[in-house]
Amino acid sequence: MRILVIEDEPKIAQAVKKGLEIKGYLVDTVFDSDTGYSYAKDSAYDLIVLDRMLPGSRDGIKICQDLRKENISTPIIMLTARGTIGDRVDGLNSGADDYLIKPFSFDELTARVRALLRRPKQSVGTILKVADLTLDPINYTVTRANKKILLTNKEFVLLEYFMHHPNQVITKEMIINHVWNEEADVLMNTIEVYIGYLRNKLDRPFKKLKPLIETRRGFGYILNSK
Repeated sequence: MRILVIEDEPKIAQAVKKGLEIKGYLVDTVFDSDTGYSYAKDSAYDLIVLDRMLPGSRDGIKICQDLRKENISTPIIMLTARGTIGDRVDGLNSGADDYLIKPFSFDELTARVRALLRRPKQSVGTILKVADLTLDPINYTVTRANKKILLTNKEFVLLEYFMHHPNQVITKEMIINHVWNEEADVLMNTIEVYIGYLRNKLDRPFKKLKPLIETRRGFGYILNSK
């Protein structure tokens, strides 16, 4: 899962980035509102951590409002040192999904991140399920037909993205945007290699079961639940 952090205090931004990356998320950081709005508007992120007070032409409230006007529904956690009830109401009314007051516990931030990322319609509770495949994003476990499957971190993130979008065509460009961070220089054949890795672990050991990963030539890939 890919997260955008828009925070003008470098120490806070880097601490949040490092902590979330340790938890297995892909994180991009920007330090002003104009760059942050451009990233949030034009790139595919699963969640945004947004500071309320930012240098640039917008503050966090205006970024939220403008994103929602563009029908961008990416979950947003707003960070702020301003903690009055009125401030929280303003943040939530602007379109933020959650509001966290500085200084905050990193454990609380990750708990709120997980809660918001569990919201997609395809997931029920914490465990993601597609056909006979299950993925636990908290304990980093994957099973098929009750058999545990060991994945690398990148394989796990790729599979998690597919499981949030079952029966949908996922293009290579979509995979790059969600599974690799902004600084990564990813070749298209790299995607094919990682799809091969997943097939080797999810499909080939289960020859009596229907393959889960389907290729749509010229379009992309589907994780098939049918």
